[in-house]
Amino acid sequence: MESSSSALSRLSNLHRHLHPPQSNSKIQEGLLKLSSEVAEALSSGHPVVALESTIISHGMPYPKNLKTAKEVEAIVRENGAVPATVAILDGVPCIGLSTGELERLATLGTKAQKTARRDIAHVVANRGNGATTVSATMFFASMVGIHVFVTGGIGGVHRHGEQTMDISSDLTELGRTPVAVISAGVKSILDIPRTLEYLETQGVCVAAYKTNEFPAFFTERSGCKVHCRVDTPDDCARLIDANLKLKLGSGILIAVPIPKEHSASGGLIESAIQIALREARDKNITGNAETPFLLAKVNELTGGASLASNIALVKNNALVGAKIAVALAQLKEHSNRGDAE
Repeated sequence: MESSSSALSRLSNLHRHLHPPQSNSKIQEGLLKLSSEVAEALSSGHPVVALESTIISHGMPYPKNLKTAKEVEAIVRENGAVPATVAILDGVPCIGLSTGELERLATLGTKAQKTARRDIAHVVANRGNGATTVSATMFFASMVGIHVFVTGGIGGVHRHGEQTMDISSDLTELGRTPVAVISAGVKSILDIPRTLEYLETQGVCVAAYKTNEFPAFFTERSGCKVHCRVDTPDDCARLIDANLKLKLGSGILIAVPIPKEHSASGGLIESAIQIALREARDKNITGNAETPFLLAKVNELTGGASLASNIALVKNNALVGAKIAVALAQLKEHSNRGDAE
């Protein structure tokens, strides 16, 4: 087994299209830590899938969070890609966690700071522990040349966002970071139509997988149509490749509907969301504390059905995301062979 240090030294040989030059210097300066498995995969052009860590620390209790994290990583591996869970531990951004590091994060739970892009410098400077959200995970994935990232659902415009201006930094990150995010759409506790409008303003390509309708996280349908449909991992790979080659600089959101057998009743979920929203307003719960509160409350009101659905959709996204990463790696390999000839 190659050592971590020797694997990291090989990063200088990364393909240019996979690894921007500035990322090498950041690793050499000790700003980032890559696991030997992730470093080896990137250096050889093997498919890699980034995974966030907020779902581990804030998404569910221990030990269910650890079990789910391991199962999601296993699904990525079983489908031909290398998982790269991202987190900040003792002030060091880590791309790819060991079993021990995963367990540490899972047991820390909400003691780990929920870390979006705005929080990165603060957590690093204070040598803290941070669980990365979609925006922070995208930032680190892009820094080391990972182009596919799997999550449950992205943040968005909160309901009544036109009054509160509560808009997730996930959306602006998608507008400026060239990473494809595979999710079950936008968390249904949010305002889906306004979120899609905001993504359009940011110039983000929103694609739906095997459907013409944007999914609503817990359910397959939101009532919102999309302009881009992709039906296979190869379709997704070509879309991502075109985005990278054109240097558009923005991300892509690939929305994968939750499998039918795990889709919760839309009416039940919506009723629970309305109750949770009222309670959040009454308790003045806002900002980055609101989403974890709402998800926990909806899970409580639905007798655990929403959490079970959440876990099922994350696993399905991991399956689809790994296949997309494999297709993208094959496309790049074919392109490189053609250039060499």
